[in-house]
Amino acid sequence: MEEFLQGLPEKALNLGIRILLSAVVFFIGIQVIKLFRRFLKKSLQRAKADVGVIQFLDSLLKAVLYVVLIFTIASGFGVDAASIVALLGSAGVAVGLAIQGSLSNFAGGVLILLLKPFKVGDYIKEDSNGNEGTVVEIQLFYTKLATPDNRIIVLPNGTLANTSMTNVTEAAVRRLDIYVGIAYDSSIKQAREVLIAMLQADETTLKDKELRVFVDELAESCIRLDIRCWVNKEDYWETKWRLTEETKYALDAAGIVIPFPQLDVHQKLS
Repeated sequence: MEEFLQGLPEKALNLGIRILLSAVVFFIGIQVIKLFRRFLKKSLQRAKADVGVIQFLDSLLKAVLYVVLIFTIASGFGVDAASIVALLGSAGVAVGLAIQGSLSNFAGGVLILLLKPFKVGDYIKEDSNGNEGTVVEIQLFYTKLATPDNRIIVLPNGTLANTSMTNVTEAAVRRLDIYVGIAYDSSIKQAREVLIAMLQADETTLKDKELRVFVDELAESCIRLDIRCWVNKEDYWETKWRLTEETKYALDAAGIVIPFPQLDVHQKLS
């Protein structure tokens, strides 16, 4: 006991020095990791890599380097790295079952980057829960979407990789359809001429593609017309809102009635 007490200050000093050195190594390691990540990002940006690939590889590099740093610090305390690896290997099955959801998300992220069903900046709709928005970030385990009203939706990569989705903005141009009903006693031919003229006068409709107005349905209270044109994807919503409003003005100016839903009631007198 006397020898233990006599050697205790020296052991405490050695432990304190190790802890101090570990803190220094940890601090330096963090700075080195930041430098590596910055170097990777700049290299990939110079190579004009996809933003989603850059984000994914940055997350992966960060995780790997932090694991290496922790192993390095642990070895400084006399912990055998080989023993730790063996322990992790023996517990791999249990860990794999416990984090199978995370592994599925990681695999989904890899598939997304390889197959590229979407990229950062695309507007997508996923069918499992009806979430939609602009892709702003693709990470190791999840993807972030920004909705038009600036909410952030976080979706697991496993879900995105295993469900159907619609990439709204992948193509350069989109078809625009606007539906309007006219009264049965109105002239279909006149309505078509008025609406075609409206499409031809609009600046954002693509004139090298089909401009059409046709009868879509003979509904109960109206003749339903489909106004169809093509626009660049970035002009879609502004054009849709503008043409919807101008359709009302054009039909009113031509004296063509847009009817309310109506029901004819016949009374039989006995």
